[in-house]
This record gives sequence, C-alpha cells and structure tokens, in this order.
Amino acid sequence: MPDAPALTPRRERAMLLTLAAVQFVHIVDFMVMMPLGPQLTRIFGISDAQFGLLISAYTLAGGASGLAATTYIDRFERRRLLLMLFAGLAVATLACGLAPTFTTLMAARVAAGLFGGVLGALVQTIVADTIPFERRGAAMGIVMSAFSMATVAGVPASLWLASLYGWHMPFVAIASVSVLVWTLALRQVPTLTGHLGPKQTAEGTLHHLRAVLAERNHWRAFGLSMLMMASSFAMIPYITIFTTTNLGLTAQQVPLIYLIGGVATLFTARLWGRLADQWGKVPTFRLIALLALVPILTLPQLAGVSLVGVLVVTTLFFVLVSGRMVPGMALITSAVEPRRRGAFMSLNNALQSAAMGVASLLGGLMISRDAQGLVHGYERTGWLALGCTVAMVWLVGRLRVVAGNRAAAT
Repeated sequence: MPDAPALTPRRERAMLLTLAAVQFVHIVDFMVMMPLGPQLTRIFGISDAQFGLLISAYTLAGGASGLAATTYIDRFERRRLLLMLFAGLAVATLACGLAPTFTTLMAARVAAGLFGGVLGALVQTIVADTIPFERRGAAMGIVMSAFSMATVAGVPASLWLASLYGWHMPFVAIASVSVLVWTLALRQVPTLTGHLGPKQTAEGTLHHLRAVLAERNHWRAFGLSMLMMASSFAMIPYITIFTTTNLGLTAQQVPLIYLIGGVATLFTARLWGRLADQWGKVPTFRLIALLALVPILTLPQLAGVSLVGVLVVTTLFFVLVSGRMVPGMALITSAVEPRRRGAFMSLNNALQSAAMGVASLLGGLMISRDAQGLVHGYERTGWLALGCTVAMVWLVGRLRVVAGNRAAAT
C-alpha cells in the first residue's frame, strides 16, 4: 500500500463515514431516477425503453468519463480531485432539477454521469489506499452502507419531495446536501500523495493505461465488476414500474420498498464485511451471490401477493444483491498494485458503468406492455441475472490479490 498518513481509529472512522456520505449523495443522485419512472414516463410521454435510455445516459457517460480518468487520476492528489469532482456533481445535479424538458434533463444527466462516474472509483481508491487488506472488508462495509442509507432515507425522502413539489425538487435537495458533505470531506479526508513519485509522474498517460490493460488479473477483476452490475441493473430500474403496474402498489406504497430494504441492508452491509474478513472474501462472495438468486428469480414471478409478500422479496433482493458488492469490491481493489490503483479503479468504474447502461437498455427491451398497461417479459431479466451469477461465482475464484495488498487471498 502506498505511504498514507497514520490515522487514529477515531480519524479513520470519521474518514470512512465521510466517504460514505459522499457515496450517499452520489448513489441517491443516480437511484432517484428509477422510482420516478412512472411519473417521468407520464409527464414526458416516453416509453419504458426511452426511460431506460435516460437511466443509461448517466451510466454510459460515467463509463466514458472513467475511461478518460485512467490517464490522469493517479497523477493528482486524491483529496483535491475528490473535492473537484464532487463539486461538479453538485452543479450537474442542480441542473437536473432546473431542466424544463426531457432533452435538457437528458443533457444534465449526462453531465452528472461525467462527474459521478469517476467519483465512485475515487472513493473506493481512497479506502484501498488507507485501509489494510485484512480490515478492508469491514471498511468497505461502512462505505457500502451508503447504499443502505440512500434507500432508507434518500430515495423515500426524494419521492416525498416529488409528490409535494414535483419531480424537480429531489435534485435541488440533493444539490443542497452536497454543499454540506463537500465541507465535511474538506475537513475529514486526509491529503494522499503516497501514490505519487518520480516513476509515476514520469510515465506517459498512454503507457500508464497500457500497463493497466496488460495485466490479465485486472481483466478478471473487471469481468467480475461488470457481471455484478449487469445482473443488478437489468432488473433494478424496472422494479417500481413492475410493482405498480402488475402488483398493484400505489405511489404511496413504493417508498416502503426502498425504506424497508434500506433499513435491512444498513445492518447487513457491515455484517457481510465482518464475515468477509473473518471467513474469507471469496467464499463469502459466493455464498451471497448464490443466495441472491432466490429473490432475483422470484420477483418477476410474483402475482396476486399481498404488500407484505412483495416487501419480503424486494428486501431480500436489496440485502443480497447489494451484499455481493462488499466482499466483491474488497477483492477487486486488491487486484492491482497500489501505485496504479487509481487508474485501475477508474477503468473498472468505466466498465461497470458501461455494464449498467447496457443492462438497463437490455432490460427495457426485454419488457413490454399490453393493452391494459401490464408489464410482460420481466422474467427474462431474471434469467439474464442468473447467467451472470453463474459466471461470477466461477470467476471470483480466479482473482489474485497482488503484492502490496496481501500475499494471498483469504
């Protein structure tokens, strides 16, 4: 691991919670579009496939931005770059809230994706730069709990604001919260320059990118990331549409999916992290991935069930699908030597974004509506997720933790 400032346990925890807050804003900014699907399709008169394109615009822009970041991210001090990217995300999110048309909203989402696509990778890079491999599972559990908080507080609050003041207001609120989190990051994230050095600064950008691309182990990690994203985002953007049209949930009941699912993952994210550190990251990943198949395959088959039944399945979906990310990202961040981690994580995030965008588009193409407006074909997305899961369970065993992280994976 590159030389990092020695952090007291209290300062380390404050840093991790701050990074989780950054991730919280970033995730809410991305996730809030999905439950707004019924409202946006009605207001703008767009199809489900067009709505999928609106989701994909963010992720595909993030992918392009992450790819470009591989040429520069390891040439800058980490905290300064984090603050610059986060400020850009806040401005782009505000632009979303002020967008008057579908076209301008699409443009603003592209801009948000350009900043957010690098921001997520940088947060994970900072965790890997400062936390030893033996404790990285627990650290990732804290940062990944941002997903839980986003579903517990961020998304339901955004839907509440949208119901009172219109779909624009959630984006304005997210931009406002970003100002507070930016100030917190300025105070709590340490200056990190250990990845910088004579050899690092002397290398050309193309040489640096080629070095990342040349390592076969990196591509195993990239493949694992893409499979995790594809198996999730073929289904996630359409949960709200499916549950409201086919299962009869009302607009007032939809936030319960995110609230209850988020509360559950708030507890389980740290549990998965501790289990990964104690039992081993590979076996923990495989266990969670296989268990996730239960809600993945069950959700599209639901029909005529009560609200409680729907919430049980969707909560299991959130707990297990997001749970794979905790041991998965602990392994992926350790598949590269520390001095190239920033470029590696940027490229990884670019490929993740591409997988999310393509999967969202495929999901939109797989489903259709009948004359009554009911969704058909949602089960096809579950079969796609099943295929991705089988592949990732095999691939994770081939991933190697490199020197500078730990001699061998546990």
